[in-house]
Amino acid sequence: MAKALRVLTLLMGWACVAIGLAHVALGNAALPGAAEAGPTVDSWGRFMGAAFAGYGLAWLWAARQRPIPAYAVRWLAAVFLLGGIGRLLSLAAEGRPHGFQIFLTVLELALPPLYFWLATAEERAPGSRSGIEKPEGAGRL
Repeated sequence: MAKALRVLTLLMGWACVAIGLAHVALGNAALPGAAEAGPTVDSWGRFMGAAFAGYGLAWLWAARQRPIPAYAVRWLAAVFLLGGIGRLLSLAAEGRPHGFQIFLTVLELALPPLYFWLATAEERAPGSRSGIEKPEGAGRL
């Protein structure tokens, strides 16, 4: 399970960085159904693309730790889940989006429970460094 956590954490990181950079580079063209959305949505989308790339870098940071810190995985997965909840709210308030957005919603709701379950896999693995705890103040907002 420790290997699965490491692979999934790396995949999430690289996917988020790639998607974020695509949004920065392509603007509205990166968002299905938004090609004609105008300059305000283009500006917002490029900014959010940069934020999403940064989110991906946080996943990659977590994947490079030995062991992968469970608290970081849980926080990052919770942010991903919040995004899925946001999409559900949009669905309720505004109606059905492009089909690709529905697919993303499913991923954003399905993957966090898997990450929550795997979060401590590497910390519990035989041979992991013991005594690794979250940094002072981690977990507080």
